[in-house]
Amino acid sequence: MSQIKEITPQQVEEKIKQNEDITVIDVREDEEVAQGMVPNAKHIRLADIPQKVEELPKEQEYVMVCRSGRRSMNAAEFMQGKGFSKVQNMEGGMLKWDGELVF
Repeated sequence: MSQIKEITPQQVEEKIKQNEDITVIDVREDEEVAQGMVPNAKHIRLADIPQKVEELPKEQEYVMVCRSGRRSMNAAEFMQGKGFSKVQNMEGGMLKWDGELVF
């Protein structure tokens, strides 16, 4: 069983509205992201996470996002294994997101 905390899309939206210091990372493919992303999200495809993770500050709080929550959970578990302690997965992914989208 995963040790990754899950956060609801509504909680993510609230953190964004409150200007909390979180980084949302969208691990979907380019064509999926073209359909809209969480505001201020950083797009790093799942396949690129192993290379890009070295560029990310470990002390930052991250919320991982994909379409349904499965790929982002894999990314979150990978990051946790690399020493990132503040990584959460957005429950249900973009399928459950009903907030604002950016293109």
